[in-house]
Amino acid sequence: MTILIIDDEPQIRRVLRVMLQAQGYQTVEAATGADGLVFAFTAAPDCILLDISLPDLKGIDVLQSIRRQSDVPVIILTIHEEEQQKVRALDLGADDYVTKPFGARELMARIRVALRHRANTPSPSIVQVGPVTMDFERRMVERHGEAVRLTPIEYDLLRELASNLGRVLTHRHLLQQVWGDTTDATDAHYLRIYIGHLRKKIEDDPARPQLIITEPGVGYRMTEPE
Repeated sequence: MTILIIDDEPQIRRVLRVMLQAQGYQTVEAATGADGLVFAFTAAPDCILLDISLPDLKGIDVLQSIRRQSDVPVIILTIHEEEQQKVRALDLGADDYVTKPFGARELMARIRVALRHRANTPSPSIVQVGPVTMDFERRMVERHGEAVRLTPIEYDLLRELASNLGRVLTHRHLLQQVWGDTTDATDAHYLRIYIGHLRKKIEDDPARPQLIITEPGVGYRMTEPE
């Protein structure tokens, strides 16, 4: 598979190149947004790593141009201070984000998840995450083999998170998917309340969650426990 790296920092491109090639990926590199767009449509990459801050074009604009013509997985590269940019990029169609500096394991995990979700494979009817088993056809949830009673909203929220296992979902995305288009980002406190309820029902230690992880200022991600 080919990974397109769009980043203006030579040292970052070099680190990414070494990481990716060590895992068997081919790489294509661009130092500007304009060059990145050319390669996005000519090199047929399987995944794109896109720096949010570029010297010529905004990373958000590059993302929007890509999304108008392609559903190739795009993972945003950001720094901690770019919180609002992360949220906007995810809402505009980015698959995930990685914050600099990042480790090889984290990056590879994000790439695998993004590629899996773009593979057009049917969603399984039963999902196992740690001690929790979710049977979507029967609308049943079990933890350590015992039934978990969920409200309709709790179930819909858990299903959305489990159906996107490993992906960060923004507050806006979850609100719209569970509560509908009449909600907006200002209703995020409702989301926090229901996430708290879910954690009490499925986490071994709700104060130290291992299944539903908070992405500060961005949203939530459901993951396999370490």
